[in-house]
Amino acid sequence: MKSIAKILSFTIMLTVTVLIATVASAQSSKEILKVFLDENVSIVVPVATNRVTTISFPSAITAIDGAGVTVDGKTPGLFQLAHAKGSAFLSVCALFPKASANLNVRWQDHTYVFELTESDQPVLSLNMAAMPTPEEAGFGHAPEVSPIKLLALLDKAKAFPLLKAQQPESVANVDFTTYDGKPLVSDFNDYEIQIEETFRFNADDTLVFRLVITNKLDAPLIYQPDSFTLRAGNRLYPQSISDADGTVPPKGRSIVYFAVTGTPDGGRNELSLRNAFTILVTRFSPPGPSPVVTVTNAPIVHPIRSPRGHL
Repeated sequence: MKSIAKILSFTIMLTVTVLIATVASAQSSKEILKVFLDENVSIVVPVATNRVTTISFPSAITAIDGAGVTVDGKTPGLFQLAHAKGSAFLSVCALFPKASANLNVRWQDHTYVFELTESDQPVLSLNMAAMPTPEEAGFGHAPEVSPIKLLALLDKAKAFPLLKAQQPESVANVDFTTYDGKPLVSDFNDYEIQIEETFRFNADDTLVFRLVITNKLDAPLIYQPDSFTLRAGNRLYPQSISDADGTVPPKGRSIVYFAVTGTPDGGRNELSLRNAFTILVTRFSPPGPSPVVTVTNAPIVHPIRSPRGHL
């Protein structure tokens, strides 16, 4: 009985393993595609002689026209077409090697052009999707990012190297730069702020910065920890969250993280990591005499008192 139980256990494990492998393969398959509808672009569809390719629309197709396509199988053609009137999909397969033809599909008072070509690597399912509106795509409007989510983004930035190595899918939509060899340093005479790393979380329209604040004085540097402001070109972006204690010891350095989300007027910032950023912060400790701001690897700027940020 024990041996039978072991065999059954092994069989179940093997079945689950094969199932997982099959699902993983299906998720990354190039045989199933989603394409946005665009009447100004023709779509090349690889079709096989021993497979069926199905093209699906969001709703019922109005009409189909094709050259070299047969519907009844009796009329000579290079491709076999199947479509039920009033349905939102059609199916095709190639009848000859190296065959090619075009198929025009009428949908929502627009014509969409498909170039059918015989191939041994066919697309089996082509799902046509309506182009998202600007509102649906989130263009022009910053996403709503909760304080909890912002804290999670800071934590993800801090653990980025580990996540990149062990859980790459968790940071797949994150842009990252270290400015190696070309540091972005804002020198305020008696202290300086260097950007060491920048992360862009595209889905949240949020940039996270890892900074090093260096105090050149023999006295502590005291600053307002919620006042970090990003300057990109002529625009200022107040922080959405920061991880800073507000002090830098005499002749010391402090590591700070802070984030910027959207724009002050509620729009998307869409800021590229290629910008020559400047970081500003409100200090409380007495400044040195007549500080002059110079920025390495960025345009020269003049001192600006940063507006108070909000968590």
